[in-house]
Amino acid sequence: MKTALISVYNKEGIVEFAKQLADLGFKILASGGTAKALSSAGLEVTDVASLVGGAAILGHRVVTLSREVHAGLLAKDDEADRKELADLKIPFIDLVCCDLYPLADEIAKWDADKSARYTLKANEAVVDKTDIGGPTMLRSGAKGRRIVVCDPLDRTRVVEWLKGGEQNKEEFISSLVAKAEYIVADYVLASARYHSTGKLDGLVGEQILEAKYGENGWQQPSGLFQTADKSANYIDQLSIANFKLVAGTAPSYNNLADVDRLLQTITHIAAGFDVNNCTLSASAALGISPRGGEGSADKPMIAVGVKHGNPCGAAVSDSPASAIEKMLEGDLRAIFGGVVMVNFEIDEKLAEVLLTHKMELGRRLLDGVIAPSFTLSAIDLMKRKGDKCRFLVNPALANLSKESLDSHPRFRYVRGGFLKQPNYNFVLDLNKCDVVAPFMGQSEEPDKSGNYKLSDQQKSDIILAWAVGSTSNSNTVTITKNQMLIGNGVGQQDRVSCCQLAIKRATDANHDTKGAAAYSDSFFPFVDGVETLSLAGIKSIFATSGSVRDEEIKKFCVDKGINLVMLPDSQARGFFGH
Repeated sequence: MKTALISVYNKEGIVEFAKQLADLGFKILASGGTAKALSSAGLEVTDVASLVGGAAILGHRVVTLSREVHAGLLAKDDEADRKELADLKIPFIDLVCCDLYPLADEIAKWDADKSARYTLKANEAVVDKTDIGGPTMLRSGAKGRRIVVCDPLDRTRVVEWLKGGEQNKEEFISSLVAKAEYIVADYVLASARYHSTGKLDGLVGEQILEAKYGENGWQQPSGLFQTADKSANYIDQLSIANFKLVAGTAPSYNNLADVDRLLQTITHIAAGFDVNNCTLSASAALGISPRGGEGSADKPMIAVGVKHGNPCGAAVSDSPASAIEKMLEGDLRAIFGGVVMVNFEIDEKLAEVLLTHKMELGRRLLDGVIAPSFTLSAIDLMKRKGDKCRFLVNPALANLSKESLDSHPRFRYVRGGFLKQPNYNFVLDLNKCDVVAPFMGQSEEPDKSGNYKLSDQQKSDIILAWAVGSTSNSNTVTITKNQMLIGNGVGQQDRVSCCQLAIKRATDANHDTKGAAAYSDSFFPFVDGVETLSLAGIKSIFATSGSVRDEEIKKFCVDKGINLVMLPDSQARGFFGH
């Protein structure tokens, strides 16, 4: 008769699993509460206390940490070890099912209150939820090449495998052993991270996708790894792993990097409009009629297109078709072969817009389209030869708000180690800004707070410029007009070159920059930057303060009738992807 040892914190589903094992001829060993739950359900179960010679001690801190339990898990399946166990009246344990105390949840509880972290009370609570017996059993089971069940999702798989005659046993056991070691590694890392106050850290991940190659063809192997769940109380619906491929070939390394960058940009756009309560009524005031499907003034339709991670088109509108058209028009040349993300369903009509809007010949080629959903006819229309256009869906894209920003820290490999920093989750709030110069033609009287009032159109253009520029490679100056990106000057070594590049990209794409808004991801060290923008007709600028020439720059903007919106560089600098 085979023996199964079951010891779980979360009892959900454990009775059903134990019944199935019993039906397969397993003798059931269980600890404390688990034994009671199984016995109450009518199962024949032996409390592990009878094996180890006594009940749990030290406030239940020592239960399964015994020679008898680990001998049963570590013994080799050979005649000598089997005989020694028999002489000692210790059963050979064939299967161990164990979950772990919810340590990550406990840490998250105290992390939410920064003033309470690392206090005696917090440390005691975290230590109390730090499992020792569970990880030790899992590791002994792994080393002993037992059937190790540490994930409730594996219980059905294990039962089916046992019923099926234990096919491919070594491969199957290896998969369970690897998962047990992985879960324990992540668990222990969480403890190390907490007790070291973040001075010890790392990443543990599971490969969920194998890319054909990395950034270049010779960089193999490569793939997407999903980090382990840190807390059962939080599930990131916008995790890359939650984007499902519904058509096209598997995403490449570069495609997945683009998806991550698109998420940064689209969530910042949504957050900016949410925080500032922006409406899209300005489009009507400008005589711009909605094009295409229905939209909502409360929830902007957003479309973003990237090439090599940086937005080449981005727009907000009150209709999906209009958002797509404006996004494409941002840079009709650059978007060719790009990747597009939207926050609304793509149907056949919108697919036609993506493929043909302002295309003189042929149809536009895209490497990927990402949306909350697609109609089948839309996918059929947009498919490329060789399935080179990837279609990814995630319903969570339809409900973007200020809550959608990624709050997890960012890691970056550097030679011999890695850099770590909080994620970029600053959101521009124009109500907290200093508007130091009135727009030409607007009232020159400040409001009660001493600031000049921005129009809805100016607000929406500034917010869009900030969201795009702050999620593009620094140094960046970004130009927007009529709620669309018209020029993105990214990755330059000096501020004035950013301005020149943004203007060049706008004029190359046949955009009129007069009356547009610009964003600078840091302060202007000299007047030459704002002077370059002024010569192009820019009438609203958001930049940080902190330059020794701030007063010169303010005076220049006042003289030229440019709205200059500012926040301190220490608060609002938008460097990204350095």
